[in-house]
Amino acid sequence: MKGSDFNEDWRFKAANREAIVGCVLAAVNILWWFGFAYGLGSKPPEEYTYVLGFPAWFFWSCIVGYLVMVVLVFIVVKFVLKEMPLEDEDESEEEDSA
Repeated sequence: MKGSDFNEDWRFKAANREAIVGCVLAAVNILWWFGFAYGLGSKPPEEYTYVLGFPAWFFWSCIVGYLVMVVLVFIVVKFVLKEMPLEDEDESEEEDSA
């Protein structure tokens, strides 16, 4: 196929955009965890502060980080990701005419 004759399916663009969004969410999760775990957890254990009985680094990186990611994933699924058909458009047109 020639480059000018080829029309890329819109689903590829949507899938690529959704893959990028997924990678950004994963990067945010890693940065959140790393920042709090190593930022607050780099002190000697005797100097730790505690939140609800957990070391602050663990509470902020693991517990709150999990809750933040659940909310972010919910928002992305609800408002960013779009439902799309998986069948080939040519096949669905043939089925409609039959």
